[in-house]
Amino acid sequence: MPRNPNRRFFFTRARVTLTMGFAIACLFDVASAQAAPPATAPGTQACRIEGLPNELQCGVIQRPVDPAKPEGVQIGVHYLVVPAMARNKQPDPVLLLAGGPGQSAIGVASAVLPRLTRLNYRRDLVFIDQRGTGKSAPLQCDDDSKLPVAQALDPSAQARRLELCRTALMRLPHGDLRLYTTTIAMQDFEAVRQQLGAPQWNLIGASYGTRAALEYLRQFPDKVRRTVLDGVAPPDMVLPASFSTDGQSALDASLLACEQEPACALQYPQLRRQWAALLQGLPRAVSVNHPVTGLPERFTLTRELLLRSVRMPLYVPTLTAALPAAIQAASQGRFEGLLGLGSAVSTRKGMRVAMGMHFSVVCAEDVPRLAAAADKPGGDFGSADAAFYTEACKNWARGAVPPEFYTVPATHSPVLVLSGGADPATPPRHGERIAQALGAQDKSLVQHIVVPQAGHGVAGVGCMTEVLFRFIDAKKNSAALPQDAACATKIPRPGVFVPAQTGAAGAAAPLSSGVQKP
Repeated sequence: MPRNPNRRFFFTRARVTLTMGFAIACLFDVASAQAAPPATAPGTQACRIEGLPNELQCGVIQRPVDPAKPEGVQIGVHYLVVPAMARNKQPDPVLLLAGGPGQSAIGVASAVLPRLTRLNYRRDLVFIDQRGTGKSAPLQCDDDSKLPVAQALDPSAQARRLELCRTALMRLPHGDLRLYTTTIAMQDFEAVRQQLGAPQWNLIGASYGTRAALEYLRQFPDKVRRTVLDGVAPPDMVLPASFSTDGQSALDASLLACEQEPACALQYPQLRRQWAALLQGLPRAVSVNHPVTGLPERFTLTRELLLRSVRMPLYVPTLTAALPAAIQAASQGRFEGLLGLGSAVSTRKGMRVAMGMHFSVVCAEDVPRLAAAADKPGGDFGSADAAFYTEACKNWARGAVPPEFYTVPATHSPVLVLSGGADPATPPRHGERIAQALGAQDKSLVQHIVVPQAGHGVAGVGCMTEVLFRFIDAKKNSAALPQDAACATKIPRPGVFVPAQTGAAGAAAPLSSGVQKP
């Protein structure tokens, strides 16, 4: 949620950071488990997914675009089932809810599956393309990843492209943009559960996927066995107001961390001053090579463009570690580093967001509450994103959102809440509030784990893969929580990167607290 509208939820291209580790223990029974092909899930047929070597199972269920008109226009909601390897599998699948809003869950499966082996040993894994994404009545705009930098990031140019896209989407048979809210989408997910014959889900949601998981849990509490919320984006978060507040906090923390780390402070003693000077010196004409095409470009760099380039690296601590070098280079007139970091994640395969679905969600669920938001814009990021979304949503058809959507009832099943202390989009303050609401009746059913040096997405950090497996695999609720995550919470901040002084041009090397020069 998050990120500038051609990026992921919070105004960056959606990306799922759910990466779960492989456990050696499961190898003992793999040979026997693979001896016989897995049973076909109800309603599915054999299929192959690009990037995955094995034959899997794909399904589709027909759903009315408008739930109030069950006999009206229908759409196919597509899903992927990765069958459990063991014969004596558990009956409750693991459902992974993608981010964005607008990301295809099936589209990221090839990146996620290699690290899901242990969970997949005794449980099916299910990926559903939420309505408006992937193959499920997609609301996709033109790909702008190879546009000139100025066009790709300029708010006015984005607004023009978005208006053209909106007009085109409304001509589609399924183009009623009011009918892609999270509430309706979770009713589709319940229909998939029924078609598969699964008694309950184990939910794993990341970023916007946590909002979807909370809504499914609200509507169908008895159909959820366990829930993992990784980077909580609550229904009452009010984007993009919170995005400005949390992005500023993350940027300030990264500058302070550099000042407090001897290696970084030694290499970049004027970092905060250089950053302030960069902002004060805008707008200015710059020349850069496009980070994707490599073609030279010249354009006017504005404050908004600069901040959008800085925002994406803050999501990933290893990219944040390269920000000091990029800021220093930019202060000397070289902006390729900042632009390259800004596109490091968003240009990866499977990261593209269906922007029509993205705006159908945000315009209905967030923007109407923007004026009353508790988070007020300020600092470097200001209100530019709020202004952009407000303008973009003026003509966007808004779906009806029930008041109950913004509530988080107490849970009756275990919930594991994960937050990254360095997350610029869904920091611990959101996770803590939701954990308290979920545990209002029984605190023992909820645990909030904060990994101080993690960014946007905690499930793939260090031993957290093992924590998630233990949580979901536990036979009894009393054994599911609490989980010990000390091995992840003690992970240090990545050392700062500096350009190599020798060797290949453009190489970089990390510096730990003890300076290690390339």
